[in-house]
Amino acid sequence: METFGDLIAADDVLLFVNAAITATGQREFHSDAGAQRLSLDFLHAYMLGNYRDLYAGVLALDINDHNAALIIRRLLESAAVAGVEQRRSEGRLIAGRLALLPPQRVYGLFGALRRAGVNNRRTRALLRDWLSARPDLAFDAVKYRSGLKAALRHAHLAPGDGEIGTFLFAPLSRAHYDTPVLETWRRAHFEQAALYELPYTVAEGFAARHGVPRKVFLERIAPRLTRGEALRLQEAARAQGPAAARALRTDLSRMPLTRLAGYVLSLPAEERVERREELNGALRTAARRVAGVHRGTWGRVTAVLDDSFSSYGSGVKRRRPLTVALACHYLLGALAGDYRGLWTSGRGDALLAHPVGPTPLGERVLDALETGPDRLVIVSDGWDNAPPGLAAEVLRVWRTRLDTARRTSVVHLNPVYDAADFDVRRLAASVPTAGIRDAEDLPALVEIAQFAEGRTGLAELKAYLDARAARLTEGSAR
Repeated sequence: METFGDLIAADDVLLFVNAAITATGQREFHSDAGAQRLSLDFLHAYMLGNYRDLYAGVLALDINDHNAALIIRRLLESAAVAGVEQRRSEGRLIAGRLALLPPQRVYGLFGALRRAGVNNRRTRALLRDWLSARPDLAFDAVKYRSGLKAALRHAHLAPGDGEIGTFLFAPLSRAHYDTPVLETWRRAHFEQAALYELPYTVAEGFAARHGVPRKVFLERIAPRLTRGEALRLQEAARAQGPAAARALRTDLSRMPLTRLAGYVLSLPAEERVERREELNGALRTAARRVAGVHRGTWGRVTAVLDDSFSSYGSGVKRRRPLTVALACHYLLGALAGDYRGLWTSGRGDALLAHPVGPTPLGERVLDALETGPDRLVIVSDGWDNAPPGLAAEVLRVWRTRLDTARRTSVVHLNPVYDAADFDVRRLAASVPTAGIRDAEDLPALVEIAQFAEGRTGLAELKAYLDARAARLTEGSAR
């Protein structure tokens, strides 16, 4: 039998998971960056101090990279207070999560540990193992030179290749490198042609040094761009003319769903209309890929999707809430046997979605329930304001008077962290709310929502975290 303390612990963990999925310490529509960071720092300190094992276990969930790095840093900073078995378990979780983080995030993490004076044996071992698993350390030496150099110094490690050590600490002391990428970097100092063989972030600095016009540089560097870099540069390329824009046009068929949705929303409405067939096809293909074996198995699904003005997000997270809603729209269409998406603006063309107007969630929830769905999914930041509180009242009456047998499953997915409440904003006590960062996580978040609904307790939550941790550490070992 669970105690009152167990219920509090389960609630605290779920609250922290929502924050770790959505919060990045950056400005949101309703709160500034300072409030976001302060709120998030408090949650991390609270979880570490009260539920260390559960705090570490959250690394196995689909939290964002910012919070994964914060958890790893705090665990390593406080290693002295952990028991032997705790350190062993945490080490496996940290190693598994480091393998999933982007390299620039890992180098940034070890830089933060260096500045904090954290240099215990476990930290050095984790860094050594992570570096030994890197597929091309010479490439890292070129692309992340300062980060790699600082990490090696901090952990008292020597690079395995003598050329890499020379490159990092005395790069121009050699007249020739046998390693191709290092030699290309050396030649780029005096040969313009060589810079186009380097990674974009490195080549950009050499292009500025050589005075290469931006238009020429973008056209010639295009084959070296990663898919993400090409998408980020699309808007800048359009300003440089049609030739540069065509050079950066990328194959959308293999793009991740949420990133693809963000790209679509960055395009002018005229271009979306002009490329409607291509964009719709790419989004549906990406959604079907995410749905996998669950495609068409969710029965009748109706979604209420927030495209109000607050879905713009902020200057540093432009259109992020709307991006998640658009990606969820296509994914739910793939998961459902029968699907209907209702936007708060009343718009019927999802491809032309843009942030506009108030948030009449209550009206849209009423419309959605009238369709008699098996599942109702609400994707919104939770600021119901036209009129305020209507959605909560509609959902309360629906649960307590009209659907006491719970024939319709209702879940609220919120892409925005509310710093004032230390959680994502909820619509109603009777409806489970989960934070969401990427639409790809939607099926797993609906699974987590069962814990937020109070149908399961701390023991089941711990078992779920243990299962996810085992999956993470097994994947890392492979």
